[in-house]
Amino acid sequence: MDYHSLKIILPVGISFYTFQTLSYTIDVYQRKMSATKDPISFFAYVSFFPQLVAGPIERAKNLLPQFLNKREFNYDLARDGVRQIVWGLFKKLVIADNCAFYANGIFGHYTEVNSSTLLLGILYYLFQVYCDFSAYSDIAIGLGKLFGFRLMRNFDYPFFSRDIPEFWRKWHISLTSWFVDYVYIPLGGSRKGLSKKIRNVFVIFVVSGFWHGANWTFVLWGFVCALGFVPYLLLDKNKRYETVVAEGKILPSIKEFFQMSGVTLFIMLSMILFRSENIYDAYGYAKGLFSCSFHPFDLGRLDYLPYILVLLVWEWFFRTKEHGLHVDHLPQFLRWLIYFGTVWSVLYYFGQEQEYIYFQF
Repeated sequence: MDYHSLKIILPVGISFYTFQTLSYTIDVYQRKMSATKDPISFFAYVSFFPQLVAGPIERAKNLLPQFLNKREFNYDLARDGVRQIVWGLFKKLVIADNCAFYANGIFGHYTEVNSSTLLLGILYYLFQVYCDFSAYSDIAIGLGKLFGFRLMRNFDYPFFSRDIPEFWRKWHISLTSWFVDYVYIPLGGSRKGLSKKIRNVFVIFVVSGFWHGANWTFVLWGFVCALGFVPYLLLDKNKRYETVVAEGKILPSIKEFFQMSGVTLFIMLSMILFRSENIYDAYGYAKGLFSCSFHPFDLGRLDYLPYILVLLVWEWFFRTKEHGLHVDHLPQFLRWLIYFGTVWSVLYYFGQEQEYIYFQF
Protein backbone atom coordinates (compact mmCIF):
# COMPACT_ATOMS: atom_id res chain seq x y z
CA MET A 1 0.00 0.00 0.00
CA ASP A 2 1.25 3.50 -0.86
CA TYR A 3 1.12 5.65 2.28
CA HIS A 4 2.64 8.70 0.61
CA SER A 5 -0.49 9.77 -1.24
CA LEU A 6 -4.21 9.17 -0.95
CA LYS A 7 -5.30 7.38 -4.14
CA ILE A 8 -8.95 8.39 -4.21
CA ILE A 9 -10.93 8.86 -7.43
CA LEU A 10 -13.44 11.71 -7.20
CA PRO A 11 -16.11 12.91 -9.67
CA VAL A 12 -15.21 16.10 -11.57
CA GLY A 13 -16.28 19.25 -9.73
CA ILE A 14 -17.84 17.33 -6.83
CA SER A 15 -16.65 19.82 -4.23
CA PHE A 16 -18.32 22.80 -5.91
CA TYR A 17 -21.84 21.48 -6.19
CA THR A 18 -21.51 19.65 -2.86
CA PHE A 19 -20.55 22.89 -1.12
CA GLN A 20 -23.41 24.76 -2.78
CA THR A 21 -25.93 22.15 -1.69
CA LEU A 22 -24.49 22.14 1.82
CA SER A 23 -24.71 25.93 2.10
CA TYR A 24 -28.37 25.79 1.05
CA THR A 25 -29.17 23.02 3.53
CA ILE A 26 -27.35 24.70 6.42
CA ASP A 27 -28.86 28.13 5.72
CA VAL A 28 -32.37 26.66 5.62
CA TYR A 29 -31.72 24.67 8.82
CA GLN A 30 -30.43 27.78 10.58
CA ARG A 31 -33.40 29.76 9.25
CA LYS A 32 -31.21 32.20 7.38
CA MET A 33 -33.39 31.62 4.34
CA SER A 34 -36.61 29.86 3.45
CA ALA A 35 -36.61 26.58 1.58
CA THR A 36 -37.61 26.98 -2.06
CA LYS A 37 -40.72 25.26 -3.30
CA ASP A 38 -39.55 25.35 -6.91
CA PRO A 39 -37.50 22.17 -7.63
CA ILE A 40 -36.48 23.39 -11.09
CA SER A 41 -34.95 26.57 -9.66
CA PHE A 42 -33.19 24.57 -6.95
CA PHE A 43 -31.59 22.12 -9.35
CA ALA A 44 -30.73 24.96 -11.73
CA TYR A 45 -28.93 26.65 -8.81
CA VAL A 46 -27.00 23.47 -8.00
CA SER A 47 -26.07 22.74 -11.63
CA PHE A 48 -25.74 26.24 -13.11
CA PHE A 49 -23.40 25.48 -16.02
CA PRO A 50 -21.01 28.49 -16.01
CA GLN A 51 -19.65 27.78 -12.54
CA LEU A 52 -20.52 24.11 -12.09
CA VAL A 53 -17.01 22.67 -12.55
CA ALA A 54 -14.71 25.24 -10.96
CA GLY A 55 -16.82 27.83 -9.19
CA PRO A 56 -17.17 30.39 -7.84
CA ILE A 57 -18.99 28.53 -5.06
CA GLU A 58 -22.29 30.36 -4.96
CA ARG A 59 -24.51 30.81 -1.92
CA ALA A 60 -28.15 29.92 -2.32
CA LYS A 61 -29.28 33.26 -0.86
CA ASN A 62 -27.43 35.05 -3.68
CA LEU A 63 -28.02 32.88 -6.74
CA LEU A 64 -31.27 31.01 -6.07
CA PRO A 65 -33.50 34.14 -5.93
CA GLN A 66 -32.14 35.14 -9.34
CA PHE A 67 -33.74 32.02 -10.83
CA LEU A 68 -37.05 32.89 -9.20
CA ASN A 69 -37.09 36.48 -10.44
CA LYS A 70 -38.04 37.51 -13.95
CA ARG A 71 -35.03 38.60 -15.98
CA GLU A 72 -34.83 40.79 -19.05
CA PHE A 73 -31.87 41.30 -21.35
CA ASN A 74 -29.57 44.00 -19.99
CA TYR A 75 -27.30 45.37 -22.71
CA ASP A 76 -24.81 47.03 -20.36
CA LEU A 77 -24.53 43.92 -18.19
CA ALA A 78 -24.12 41.65 -21.22
CA ARG A 79 -21.50 43.93 -22.76
CA ASP A 80 -19.48 43.86 -19.55
CA GLY A 81 -19.94 40.09 -19.45
CA VAL A 82 -18.36 39.75 -22.90
CA ARG A 83 -15.43 41.90 -21.83
CA GLN A 84 -14.91 39.83 -18.70
CA ILE A 85 -15.01 36.62 -20.75
CA VAL A 86 -12.35 38.01 -23.10
CA TRP A 87 -10.23 39.05 -20.12
CA GLY A 88 -10.55 35.54 -18.71
CA LEU A 89 -9.54 34.01 -22.03
CA PHE A 90 -6.53 36.32 -22.14
CA LYS A 91 -5.35 35.26 -18.68
CA LYS A 92 -5.91 31.60 -19.48
CA LEU A 93 -4.49 31.30 -23.00
CA VAL A 94 -1.84 34.01 -22.97
CA ILE A 95 -0.56 33.89 -19.38
CA ALA A 96 -1.55 30.65 -17.61
CA ASP A 97 -0.90 28.17 -20.42
CA ASN A 98 2.47 29.65 -21.32
CA CYS A 99 3.50 29.77 -17.66
CA ALA A 100 2.44 26.10 -17.46
CA PHE A 101 4.85 25.20 -20.26
CA TYR A 102 7.81 26.60 -18.32
CA ALA A 103 6.63 25.46 -14.88
CA ASN A 104 6.05 21.88 -16.03
CA GLY A 105 9.48 21.75 -17.60
CA ILE A 106 11.22 22.97 -14.46
CA PHE A 107 9.24 20.92 -11.95
CA GLY A 108 9.60 17.86 -14.14
CA HIS A 109 13.41 18.15 -14.12
CA TYR A 110 14.04 19.86 -10.78
CA THR A 111 17.04 17.65 -10.02
CA GLU A 112 18.83 18.88 -13.14
CA VAL A 113 18.62 22.66 -12.70
CA ASN A 114 20.07 25.25 -10.32
CA SER A 115 18.45 27.32 -7.57
CA SER A 116 17.86 30.29 -9.86
CA THR A 117 15.83 28.19 -12.28
CA LEU A 118 13.93 26.49 -9.43
CA LEU A 119 12.91 29.91 -8.11
CA LEU A 120 11.75 30.84 -11.60
CA GLY A 121 9.75 27.60 -11.76
CA ILE A 122 7.79 28.51 -8.62
CA LEU A 123 7.08 31.98 -9.99
CA TYR A 124 5.76 30.57 -13.24
CA TYR A 125 3.63 28.02 -11.43
CA LEU A 126 2.17 30.64 -9.08
CA PHE A 127 1.00 32.73 -12.01
CA GLN A 128 -0.18 29.64 -13.84
CA VAL A 129 -2.46 28.78 -10.90
CA TYR A 130 -3.63 32.37 -10.40
CA CYS A 131 -4.36 33.12 -14.05
CA ASP A 132 -5.79 29.66 -14.70
CA PHE A 133 -8.30 29.76 -11.85
CA SER A 134 -9.16 33.47 -11.90
CA ALA A 135 -9.62 33.16 -15.68
CA TYR A 136 -12.23 30.43 -15.22
CA SER A 137 -13.97 32.61 -12.61
CA ASP A 138 -13.96 35.58 -14.99
CA ILE A 139 -15.41 33.47 -17.80
CA ALA A 140 -18.07 32.01 -15.51
CA ILE A 141 -19.03 35.43 -14.13
CA GLY A 142 -19.08 36.88 -17.65
CA LEU A 143 -21.31 34.07 -18.93
CA GLY A 144 -23.61 34.65 -15.99
CA LYS A 145 -23.91 38.31 -16.95
CA LEU A 146 -24.91 37.35 -20.49
CA PHE A 147 -27.90 35.50 -19.02
CA GLY A 148 -28.70 38.23 -16.52
CA PHE A 149 -27.10 36.57 -13.49
CA ARG A 150 -24.65 38.20 -11.11
CA LEU A 151 -22.20 35.70 -9.65
CA MET A 152 -19.97 36.61 -6.73
CA ARG A 153 -16.44 37.86 -7.24
CA ASN A 154 -13.81 35.19 -6.67
CA PHE A 155 -10.48 37.04 -6.94
CA ASP A 156 -9.65 40.61 -5.96
CA TYR A 157 -6.06 41.20 -7.15
CA PRO A 158 -4.48 39.10 -4.35
CA PHE A 159 -0.85 39.95 -5.22
CA PHE A 160 -1.47 43.48 -4.00
CA SER A 161 -2.03 42.25 -0.44
CA ARG A 162 -0.01 43.74 2.40
CA ASP A 163 -0.18 40.73 4.69
CA ILE A 164 -1.18 37.06 4.64
CA PRO A 165 -4.74 37.52 5.99
CA GLU A 166 -5.47 40.13 3.32
CA PHE A 167 -4.19 37.73 0.67
CA TRP A 168 -6.64 35.02 1.72
CA ARG A 169 -9.50 37.51 1.73
CA LYS A 170 -8.69 38.24 -1.91
CA TRP A 171 -7.85 34.70 -3.17
CA HIS A 172 -10.66 32.25 -4.02
CA ILE A 173 -13.07 34.43 -2.06
CA SER A 174 -16.03 32.09 -2.44
CA LEU A 175 -14.15 29.17 -0.86
CA THR A 176 -12.54 31.25 1.90
CA SER A 177 -15.84 32.79 2.92
CA TRP A 178 -17.52 29.34 2.78
CA PHE A 179 -15.01 27.87 5.22
CA VAL A 180 -15.30 30.88 7.51
CA ASP A 181 -19.11 30.75 7.62
CA TYR A 182 -19.63 26.99 7.77
CA VAL A 183 -16.49 25.67 9.50
CA TYR A 184 -14.61 28.40 11.38
CA ILE A 185 -17.60 30.12 13.01
CA PRO A 186 -19.43 26.88 13.99
CA LEU A 187 -16.19 25.71 15.67
CA GLY A 188 -16.30 28.82 17.80
CA GLY A 189 -14.49 31.25 15.54
CA SER A 190 -12.49 33.72 17.64
CA ARG A 191 -14.83 33.64 20.63
CA LYS A 192 -13.59 30.74 22.76
CA GLY A 193 -10.06 31.57 23.80
CA LEU A 194 -6.72 31.80 22.09
CA SER A 195 -5.94 28.07 21.88
CA LYS A 196 -9.25 27.23 20.20
CA LYS A 197 -8.91 30.21 17.91
CA ILE A 198 -5.56 28.86 16.70
CA ARG A 199 -7.02 25.36 16.43
CA ASN A 200 -9.87 26.65 14.28
CA VAL A 201 -7.47 28.40 11.91
CA PHE A 202 -5.47 25.21 11.43
CA VAL A 203 -8.66 23.23 10.89
CA ILE A 204 -9.95 25.42 8.05
CA PHE A 205 -6.56 25.63 6.32
CA VAL A 206 -5.87 21.89 6.56
CA VAL A 207 -9.40 21.08 5.40
CA SER A 208 -8.93 23.58 2.59
CA GLY A 209 -5.73 21.78 1.64
CA PHE A 210 -7.53 18.45 1.56
CA TRP A 211 -10.29 20.06 -0.52
CA HIS A 212 -7.72 20.75 -3.23
CA GLY A 213 -6.81 17.10 -3.61
CA ALA A 214 -6.46 13.69 -1.98
CA ASN A 215 -2.72 14.04 -1.49
CA TRP A 216 -0.59 14.63 1.60
CA THR A 217 1.14 17.52 -0.15
CA PHE A 218 -2.11 19.50 -0.12
CA VAL A 219 -2.68 18.75 3.56
CA LEU A 220 0.84 19.93 4.42
CA TRP A 221 0.33 22.97 2.19
CA GLY A 222 -2.72 23.90 4.26
CA PHE A 223 -0.69 23.46 7.46
CA VAL A 224 2.06 25.76 6.17
CA CYS A 225 -0.50 28.40 5.15
CA ALA A 226 -1.97 28.25 8.66
CA LEU A 227 1.50 28.80 10.11
CA GLY A 228 1.76 31.96 8.04
CA PHE A 229 -1.66 33.18 9.20
CA VAL A 230 -1.45 32.48 12.95
CA PRO A 231 1.09 35.21 13.89
CA TYR A 232 -1.33 37.88 12.66
CA LEU A 233 -4.09 36.25 14.67
CA LEU A 234 -1.96 36.24 17.82
CA LEU A 235 -1.15 39.94 17.36
CA ASP A 236 -4.79 40.71 16.53
CA LYS A 237 -3.74 42.12 13.15
CA ASN A 238 -5.59 39.71 10.89
CA LYS A 239 -8.00 42.46 9.77
CA ARG A 240 -5.51 45.30 9.62
CA TYR A 241 -5.91 45.96 5.89
CA GLU A 242 -9.39 46.07 4.41
CA THR A 243 -9.01 48.90 1.90
CA VAL A 244 -7.38 49.02 -1.53
CA VAL A 245 -3.61 49.35 -1.32
CA ALA A 246 -2.28 52.83 -2.20
CA GLU A 247 -5.83 54.02 -2.76
CA GLY A 248 -5.89 57.15 -4.89
CA LYS A 249 -2.15 56.92 -5.59
CA ILE A 250 -0.25 55.92 -8.70
CA LEU A 251 2.49 53.98 -6.93
CA PRO A 252 2.69 52.14 -3.59
CA SER A 253 4.93 53.37 -0.81
CA ILE A 254 8.25 51.61 -0.23
CA LYS A 255 6.73 49.90 2.82
CA GLU A 256 3.74 48.67 0.81
CA PHE A 257 6.00 47.43 -1.98
CA PHE A 258 8.06 45.29 0.40
CA GLN A 259 4.90 44.09 2.18
CA MET A 260 3.40 42.88 -1.11
CA SER A 261 6.72 41.34 -2.15
CA GLY A 262 7.00 39.47 1.15
CA VAL A 263 3.48 38.05 0.88
CA THR A 264 4.10 36.95 -2.72
CA LEU A 265 7.38 35.28 -1.74
CA PHE A 266 5.69 33.33 1.07
CA ILE A 267 2.90 32.16 -1.24
CA MET A 268 5.49 31.23 -3.89
CA LEU A 269 7.39 29.01 -1.45
CA SER A 270 4.18 27.32 -0.29
CA MET A 271 3.47 26.47 -3.93
CA ILE A 272 6.29 23.94 -3.88
CA LEU A 273 3.99 21.68 -1.86
CA PHE A 274 0.96 22.56 -3.96
CA ARG A 275 2.67 21.58 -7.21
CA SER A 276 4.78 18.58 -6.17
CA GLU A 277 3.51 15.06 -6.82
CA ASN A 278 4.48 13.86 -3.33
CA ILE A 279 6.30 14.87 -0.16
CA TYR A 280 9.64 13.54 -1.41
CA ASP A 281 9.48 15.66 -4.58
CA ALA A 282 8.56 18.72 -2.52
CA TYR A 283 11.51 18.11 -0.21
CA GLY A 284 13.85 17.58 -3.15
CA TYR A 285 12.66 20.76 -4.85
CA ALA A 286 13.02 22.82 -1.66
CA LYS A 287 16.46 21.34 -1.00
CA GLY A 288 17.59 22.29 -4.49
CA LEU A 289 16.10 25.77 -4.14
CA PHE A 290 18.04 26.49 -0.95
CA SER A 291 21.27 24.89 -2.16
CA CYS A 292 22.44 28.39 -3.14
CA SER A 293 23.45 27.34 -6.65
CA PHE A 294 22.44 30.72 -8.03
CA HIS A 295 24.06 30.49 -11.44
CA PRO A 296 22.81 32.59 -14.34
CA PHE A 297 19.34 31.82 -15.60
CA ASP A 298 18.78 29.82 -18.74
CA LEU A 299 17.86 32.78 -20.96
CA GLY A 300 15.39 30.61 -22.83
CA ARG A 301 13.28 30.40 -19.68
CA LEU A 302 13.28 34.15 -19.08
CA ASP A 303 11.47 35.18 -22.24
CA TYR A 304 8.02 34.98 -20.63
CA LEU A 305 8.78 37.09 -17.56
CA PRO A 306 7.84 40.35 -19.37
CA TYR A 307 4.30 38.99 -19.86
CA ILE A 308 3.94 38.47 -16.11
CA LEU A 309 5.28 41.95 -15.42
CA VAL A 310 2.85 43.49 -17.93
CA LEU A 311 -0.03 41.62 -16.27
CA LEU A 312 0.98 42.88 -12.82
CA VAL A 313 1.35 46.47 -14.00
CA TRP A 314 -2.00 46.28 -15.81
CA GLU A 315 -3.78 44.84 -12.78
CA TRP A 316 -2.17 47.46 -10.54
CA PHE A 317 -3.77 50.30 -12.48
CA PHE A 318 -7.11 48.43 -12.59
CA ARG A 319 -7.05 47.22 -8.98
CA THR A 320 -10.20 49.19 -8.14
CA LYS A 321 -12.08 47.69 -11.10
CA GLU A 322 -13.92 44.37 -11.28
CA HIS A 323 -11.70 43.06 -14.08
CA GLY A 324 -8.90 44.13 -16.40
CA LEU A 325 -11.12 45.15 -19.33
CA HIS A 326 -13.36 47.41 -17.27
CA VAL A 327 -12.15 50.38 -19.32
CA ASP A 328 -15.24 52.61 -19.55
CA HIS A 329 -13.26 55.50 -18.06
CA LEU A 330 -10.85 55.55 -21.03
CA PRO A 331 -11.33 57.37 -24.37
CA GLN A 332 -13.21 55.36 -27.01
CA PHE A 333 -10.24 55.02 -29.36
CA LEU A 334 -8.04 53.68 -26.57
CA ARG A 335 -10.78 51.29 -25.42
CA TRP A 336 -11.09 49.73 -28.88
CA LEU A 337 -7.33 49.52 -29.20
CA ILE A 338 -7.21 47.56 -25.93
CA TYR A 339 -10.07 45.30 -27.05
CA PHE A 340 -8.37 44.60 -30.38
CA GLY A 341 -5.00 43.87 -28.77
CA THR A 342 -6.54 41.53 -26.20
CA VAL A 343 -8.60 39.60 -28.75
CA TRP A 344 -5.60 39.35 -31.10
CA SER A 345 -3.50 37.91 -28.26
CA VAL A 346 -6.19 35.34 -27.45
CA LEU A 347 -6.51 34.27 -31.10
CA TYR A 348 -2.73 34.10 -31.49
CA TYR A 349 -2.40 31.58 -28.64
CA PHE A 350 -5.68 29.77 -29.31
CA GLY A 351 -5.24 26.04 -29.85
CA GLN A 352 -2.28 25.71 -27.48
CA GLU A 353 -4.41 25.59 -24.34
CA GLN A 354 -4.00 23.18 -21.45
CA GLU A 355 -6.63 21.76 -19.12
CA TYR A 356 -7.80 23.98 -16.29
CA ILE A 357 -5.92 23.10 -13.08
CA TYR A 358 -9.01 23.38 -10.92
CA PHE A 359 -10.94 20.83 -12.95
CA GLN A 360 -9.24 18.24 -10.73
CA PHE A 361 -10.51 19.74 -7.46
